[in-house]
Amino acid sequence: MNKAFIYILIGAALWGTIGFYVKNLYTYGFTPMEVVTLRVWTSAFILVLYLLCTTPKSLKLHKITDIKYFIGTGVFSIVFFNYCMFTAIEISSIPVATALLYTGPTFVTIFSYFLFKEPLTRIKIIALFITLFGTSLVVGLIPFDKEAFKWGSIIFGIGSAVGYALYSIFSKYALRKYTSLTITTFTFLTAAIALTPFFPYKEKASLLIDLEVLLYAFGLGLLPTAVAYIIYTHGLNQTEASKASILTTVEPVVATLIGIFIFQEAFSFIQMLGMASIIAAVIIVQVYNKRDNHIVDNQKIRA
Repeated sequence: MNKAFIYILIGAALWGTIGFYVKNLYTYGFTPMEVVTLRVWTSAFILVLYLLCTTPKSLKLHKITDIKYFIGTGVFSIVFFNYCMFTAIEISSIPVATALLYTGPTFVTIFSYFLFKEPLTRIKIIALFITLFGTSLVVGLIPFDKEAFKWGSIIFGIGSAVGYALYSIFSKYALRKYTSLTITTFTFLTAAIALTPFFPYKEKASLLIDLEVLLYAFGLGLLPTAVAYIIYTHGLNQTEASKASILTTVEPVVATLIGIFIFQEAFSFIQMLGMASIIAAVIIVQVYNKRDNHIVDNQKIRA
C-alpha cells in the first residue's frame, strides 16, 4: 500500500471520530447548532492559519462574486449537513447517523443526472436500490423494529446526506477556479462568519472558558476536520479520486466502533448488514465509474 492510500485512510478514519467529540460536547448542554458553530469556528481558524503558512496566495478570491460558491458549500452544505448529522446523533446513535450520512453519494448521483446530465447507468440504478435496501435495514424498516425506527433520525440522517451531496455539487463549480483545500478553507470560513451572530455568548460564556470544553471543541475542529481534510487532500493529489472514494468507506466503520465500544450504543446485526450494503453500493459505483472511464480513454486513443 503506497503512502497516498495511507494518507487517505488516516483522513477518513479521523472523519469517523466526529461523533466522539460531538457526544462529549452534548454532555455540557450544547445544542446541535452550537456544536456546528464550534466546529466551523475552530476548523476555519486552523485552515486559514495553515494556508497562511504554506500557500498564502490560496486565500485570495479571483472575483468577489466567487463568494457565491462558498455560500453554497459553507451555508447550504456544511452548516445544514453538520446540523442534521449532529441532530441525528442526538436522536439516535453515532452508527445510525453515520450510515444514513453515507447515502450521500446516492443524492450526488441523482443531482448530477439533473444538473450535469451525467448518465444514470444500470449500475448506478442497481447501487441506488442497494442503498435504499441498506437504509431500510439501518433505520429498522426491514424487518420493522419499533425500537430502532425513529422518524427524527431518518429525517435528519437523510438531511445530512443531502447536505453532504450539495458540497460535491457546489464544489464542482468552484473547482474550475480553486484547489480543493482552498475550497474547504473558504467553506468553513464562510460558515463561521454566517453562524457567528447566532451563538448564545452570554449563556455559554462560562462553558467556553472550561478547559475540557475547549479541548473537545478544538479537537473537533482540528483532528476530524482540518487535519483530516489536509491529509486526505494530500493523498488525493497522489491517487485517483475513485480509489480515494472507496478508501473513505473506513469512516463509517470507525464511527460505528466508537459508538458501540465507547458510548455502548446498540447496533444490531441487521443494522450492520444495512451499513455494509450502503458501503457496498458506494464501492460498486466507484469501481464501475473507473472501468467506464478506462473504456472511454481507450476508445479515444483508438480514435
